[in-house]
Amino acid sequence: MHDSLTLGEVRITRIEDNLGPALEAKVMFPAFRDEIWEAERHWLAPTYFTPDGVRLRTSIHSWLVRTGSHTVLIDSCIGNGKDRPHSPHFHRRDVPWLERLRAAGAAPEQIDFVMCTHLHADHVGWNTRLHNGRWIPTFPNARYLFGRAEFERWDPRRDAYRSSPFNQNVFDDSILPVAEAGQMVLVEDGHTVDDTFTVESAPGHTAGHVRIRLRAREQEAMFCGDVMHHPVQVLYPDLCSSFDDDQAAALASRMKLLDDCVDRDIVVLPTHFAEPHGCRIVSGGRGYALSWI
Repeated sequence: MHDSLTLGEVRITRIEDNLGPALEAKVMFPAFRDEIWEAERHWLAPTYFTPDGVRLRTSIHSWLVRTGSHTVLIDSCIGNGKDRPHSPHFHRRDVPWLERLRAAGAAPEQIDFVMCTHLHADHVGWNTRLHNGRWIPTFPNARYLFGRAEFERWDPRRDAYRSSPFNQNVFDDSILPVAEAGQMVLVEDGHTVDDTFTVESAPGHTAGHVRIRLRAREQEAMFCGDVMHHPVQVLYPDLCSSFDDDQAAALASRMKLLDDCVDRDIVVLPTHFAEPHGCRIVSGGRGYALSWI
């Protein structure tokens, strides 16, 4: 799979925002070991790692899903013009993501639902766009579905709020304008859309992180957000991200995802895997392995 996939009557298209070298492996995954690189370099480089084994190679993309009833966008990437002083790669960008969305056959006005697996900067940026000096919803006719626990995690107006430099300004420019426009819907574990999508709790990376299950006839897909950031975590699920709020919970959610996908032959559609971007999980010699689509 590179850009599109059909499951039953559902059409899934990947909308790319960024693809290329990212953080150093040992920065992203503090437990990453040189022996992992030596054992897996034959398939990791150059698609998923830089050839020297130092940096990860990742993608940041949205999933555009068209059912018989609605057009749904899952995770809205980085956005343009956002002030991200602690993330130079995300800071005040100007990229043609909206043009790519239109080229895939969907204008912003045609999006019915925006579903965010969590509210980090690289999953909500295109929620809004700058218009006459203020941030407004990019998708004027959409309902934006955010997990209630996740919204509460990032709401700085709450006494229990914990700041994160990585997510500075995100609530104000990409979340609050949606709420103020009356387009936000806070959802709980088990919420469904069209009897096609189900929101499922998958905490750890963030307190309210969710995964989104899609059922199309006899087939299933899973939009797993950042339960997994990189294919190496399939073989080595103990590699937890330095961006995880709770690494123990993140590992538990990842193991649950891997087991579920093996048992049910689920198509896995993460937000950050480089090409071919989608896979199935199968039983491997050490536990799990990838079967690329």
